[in-house]
Amino acid sequence: MAARFKAKIATPHGPRTCFEATVARDIRRELVARFGGIPLKRQKTAELTDRLTGPVYPHKELICRLAAKRCELCERPGEVEAHHVKSLNKLQQAGDASSDWAKTMVACRRKSLVIYGSCHEPH
Repeated sequence: MAARFKAKIATPHGPRTCFEATVARDIRRELVARFGGIPLKRQKTAELTDRLTGPVYPHKELICRLAAKRCELCERPGEVEAHHVKSLNKLQQAGDASSDWAKTMVACRRKSLVIYGSCHEPH
């Protein structure tokens, strides 16, 4: 098969070897399919234009809330940290909803909260 479809074509960079299949047609010109025959030389001045392959998602909400650097309990600006619980159901069942941060998490139905370290007492 390789010997049958092997062909040499003239390119601006000199003759190149490729695989070529042609189909003769009645009135119209023949169909030619080529594989290969391109120079594998580095193009130093080539401009790359990469297309995005998948969907582009905006910044996640937690990242935006952390970037705002504002406590979600007392609304003071400054250095904050994210507090995260595994499940809101366990937070409600354990009875930890007595603290301000737990009440806020349950009310907003959020598993994470951006707060000051001083606003969060250890449990």
